[in-house]
Amino acid sequence: MRILRSLMPVMLLSLAALPGLAAHTEARLFLEADEARPGETVIAGIELKMDVGWHTYWKNPGASGMPTSIKWTLPAGLTAGEIQWPPPEKLPEEDLTTYIYQGETMLLVPLKLAAELKPGKLEIRAKVSWLECEVMCLPGDSDVSAVLEIGVTRKESRNSNLITAWQKRLPQSADQLSPLVQWDSPALPGSNSRAFIIQWTPPHPFAEADFFPYADDAFEIEGPTERLTLETKVVALRKKLKKLSGDWPAEISGLILQKEGDARESFEVKQKLAPLIGTKSPASEAIRPTAGGVALSFWKAALYAFIGGLILNIMPCVLPVIALKILGFVNQARDHPARIRKLGLIYALGVLTSFLSLALLVVALQAAGKTAGWGMQFGNPQFLVGLTILMTLVALNLFGLFEIVPGSGVMDAAGNLASKEGTAGAFFNGVLATILATPCTAPFLGVALGFAFAQTSALLIIAIFLVAGAGLASPYVLLSWKPAWLKFLPKPGLWMEHFKVSMGFPMLATAVWLFSLTLVHYGARTWWLALFLVIVALAAWVFGTFIQRGTRNRVLAGIVAVSLLAGGFLCVVEGQLNWRHPEGGSSSGTSIKNNPGGIAWEPWSLEAIAKAQAENRPVFVDFTADWCLTCQANKKFAIEIPSVRARLKEINALPLLGDYTRLPKDITAELRKFGRAGVPLVLVYPRDPKAEPIVLPEALTPGIVLEALGKAR
Repeated sequence: MRILRSLMPVMLLSLAALPGLAAHTEARLFLEADEARPGETVIAGIELKMDVGWHTYWKNPGASGMPTSIKWTLPAGLTAGEIQWPPPEKLPEEDLTTYIYQGETMLLVPLKLAAELKPGKLEIRAKVSWLECEVMCLPGDSDVSAVLEIGVTRKESRNSNLITAWQKRLPQSADQLSPLVQWDSPALPGSNSRAFIIQWTPPHPFAEADFFPYADDAFEIEGPTERLTLETKVVALRKKLKKLSGDWPAEISGLILQKEGDARESFEVKQKLAPLIGTKSPASEAIRPTAGGVALSFWKAALYAFIGGLILNIMPCVLPVIALKILGFVNQARDHPARIRKLGLIYALGVLTSFLSLALLVVALQAAGKTAGWGMQFGNPQFLVGLTILMTLVALNLFGLFEIVPGSGVMDAAGNLASKEGTAGAFFNGVLATILATPCTAPFLGVALGFAFAQTSALLIIAIFLVAGAGLASPYVLLSWKPAWLKFLPKPGLWMEHFKVSMGFPMLATAVWLFSLTLVHYGARTWWLALFLVIVALAAWVFGTFIQRGTRNRVLAGIVAVSLLAGGFLCVVEGQLNWRHPEGGSSSGTSIKNNPGGIAWEPWSLEAIAKAQAENRPVFVDFTADWCLTCQANKKFAIEIPSVRARLKEINALPLLGDYTRLPKDITAELRKFGRAGVPLVLVYPRDPKAEPIVLPEALTPGIVLEALGKAR
């Protein structure tokens, strides 16, 4: 961001030689008085009117842009004060956040008249320079002027009401809010990023809140804002700060903005940064990642990560790969112990490499100002298409349609790796186990990952992810280093071939499940993907039958197989499925699919919770996603059941569903608030608005849900 700002003057100089480029902003100078007395102050207003779709910039333009400047040419005896800036709007683009004015704005400047001024007319002139942007940005400037008469009385101008109206929009003093700014993360060696919390007591309720920072050469405050509290009695926001030079800042300045409908108000904050939060503040329970209300240390989070990774081995997502791993252990049972240990370590390396890749992706996304969550890749339609094809190939390989041999091609290599017991097979098994584990959140793991996602240190994020990977890989490493335990496994024989084929069915079921997830993104077009999977199966059969096991016409068979894949991909995947361009859809987490006779879900929102509690109703919230198997299991066996439906009606609870399938940002922020990195997250809000919500564990039973609903009553 700093590079963008440093390059902006160079770009503007290159554009300055092009006359008349900026014609989308009009500047005018107004004075609040036509006549004033010596010694008084007259407010000047620089009005900027932008064409529709164009904008100019605030005093802190943000990640790009330049603020408007005013160069005054004043008669002797007049002094111009600092520009008073109205609160801007926030423009959150994909990678950049800027602070802008659209439509019109007025920059106010106090002009101080000297006491010794003589009566007469004075011409006030100024050159106003700005940067105006739509898709492209152009520099603009205008010479403006007005006449002020120095006399014995004060006469307001016809524009005084307009200037007064803009004065009322200026930020108020934040003293009435009692703001508090505290560091939320430690200053780690080698890290230039930290998070801080700004909290205040608002004078009245409102729906939205944000903090717009003032610019500083020594640091920058990133655009994304995380709201940590539901209540409006105490508001807490988390922001990330990146140090550019020198020491960590001692104070923070900027604007607190509150919005309710069309009404907006702003407050100017200049507050010293308090030390890292160590005691409970009104928002502290929401500020720190917690497990059962207890703040997590790194070591406790690491322990939870290891236990959660260990539990992932028995989650439904990973079971198909686990079965293949057991088959591999049977094959290895009679091998040399050194080889068994080697393959166990290579499997662990595959797992750890995959978890490291996920951690680096999270670090990169957060550094870019984006949100990240556990299982986030399952919200990417292109990833789902690719993984569906891969799992289909794995299933076809297990069914025996094709095998891998030295020198074979990429298609069969990818499909067969998972069933091999060699070095490549062990590593790929680890990668596949990690990929299939990410839509599941095991007990303990959600809390640990929530701790990791809340960190600003890349090393802490990577450490937690690697510990979780170690937990996932540990049972197989332990077995590989204890070869004597393998003697309890059955001896290799013909049954293994039958077992291998049988494992193709859960792999095929996984492919069908992944295929179903693409329906959310492509709608009816998804059936073209089904046709392509049939083409892939046909190509695999041709390859295995006529090339690998046949002796005649192998070249022709190869041409047919490649033509099927290439033609199918170009005509079906690219042409008909149009896989690079999924259908538009809601990303706000409001997709509701109510079943007849089931719970009457309503879309989740903070406003819906506040309204229900104001009506003395408890609230039951289920954050879920189509790709989260743990979520679907909870729904099937612990939520959408007669006893829970009856209890919800009995206590008049409002059931809210937060759909995380498309990874909406507002739900990501809510998950972070409760120390979770992904779904499932089930909350029960008691009738009392002051009572803390009850956070249920990841894996639910009917008893857990019913007990929480009983407490809410």
